[in-house]
Amino acid sequence: MSHPFSALSPDLVMSAIESIGIWPSGEPFALNSYENRVLMFRDDTGARWVVKFYRPGRWSNEAIEEEHAFLTELTQAGVPVVAPWRDAHCRSLHTFGPFRFALFSQCSGQAPELDNPDHLFALGEVLGRLHEVAAQAPFQHRDTLRLAEGVSDAERRVLASPWLNDHQARAYQRVVNKIRQHLESVALSAECMIRAHGDCHLGNVLGRDGDFHLVDFDDCLMAPAIQDVWMLLPMEEPQQWRTQLSEIVEGYEETRPFPHEQMSLIEPLRAYRLTRHATWLVSRWEDPAFPRAFPWLAEAGYWDQHIRQLEQQLLQLETPLWLA
Repeated sequence: MSHPFSALSPDLVMSAIESIGIWPSGEPFALNSYENRVLMFRDDTGARWVVKFYRPGRWSNEAIEEEHAFLTELTQAGVPVVAPWRDAHCRSLHTFGPFRFALFSQCSGQAPELDNPDHLFALGEVLGRLHEVAAQAPFQHRDTLRLAEGVSDAERRVLASPWLNDHQARAYQRVVNKIRQHLESVALSAECMIRAHGDCHLGNVLGRDGDFHLVDFDDCLMAPAIQDVWMLLPMEEPQQWRTQLSEIVEGYEETRPFPHEQMSLIEPLRAYRLTRHATWLVSRWEDPAFPRAFPWLAEAGYWDQHIRQLEQQLLQLETPLWLA
């Protein structure tokens, strides 16, 4: 069975870009991206672009277009993100052969330095401005974060995979069941849900000299605002974590109040992400890019380590690190 991107040849990439009236000056260069295929190129005027080919079957057209509309709304409000290029008919989602794709101006730079207070303050400012716009309307076609349901789906997919032996499967099921029970008691009220980046880690923040942009909104969804904060900080170091968070909070509150009441959601959100990450790898294994990038998934040692991580996270659900 061929994987979704088997037909995405260099010639097809070039033809797709040219089909919307952009003329690459050379063959596009592939960037590190697994869920989609993302390539960088220069056009015949020297401008730098990034083209994203969406994984077939993952998002509906409406969901992708809603992501694009959100980016355009943010850009118009002065939030530093990169909105997709639109053609003369205002279309941002384009089709060529079996693929849907979008074009973005390249955003270069480096991730913030977490030991630099100015960077943390600037990062908080960006997040506050993002959430001020995000809270003004809901998504209609994007996902809504559901913790217990997501963990149940993860459990089903992992246990259906061939990677765990019987002992590992029992240990995995035991700890995931306990995690799910904790998450079932976590209330995510409709009032706390806003349009969120969803995957706001340091790799998706780029800039120079304290001027940062948020990139890659592919996982944007309805979620608590704290979802876009906790992944940016080193949770294993409580004292350092508090110091860095205080700088982010100061920047954030230049625009809107920081959601301190959502701090209790951090460990449930971590548990959810930790569980879902392994599921993502399992679900994408037929794509040759995944065995090349993550060969350790097929090793028993990885699953032993993953189960230990889940057990440690279960302890954090009972005694959150941020309260330590």
